[in-house]
Amino acid sequence: MLKTFRITAILEGISYLMLFAISMPLKYSAGLKDPNIYIGYAHGFLFVLYMALAVMLTWERKWGAKRFMILFAAALLPFGTFYVDKRYLKSEG
Repeated sequence: MLKTFRITAILEGISYLMLFAISMPLKYSAGLKDPNIYIGYAHGFLFVLYMALAVMLTWERKWGAKRFMILFAAALLPFGTFYVDKRYLKSEG
């Protein structure tokens, strides 16, 4: 499950960056709403999947509340999931 979580974390981070670096500027500067809709759906799905996997891994590996809060905060910050993957998840594998 750790490998799935790592892949999800990377994809969630990429979708987050695409949402704010590509689709939001297209929506507000060029009036193109379609990219924002599809990237937004993908990002929302990946965020929910990331959080569900974070809960399951925290429970399975008995990581504790501090590690879970780090995983949660990382999903809210740009580049956060990349940091979590490098700092916390690679060493677990």
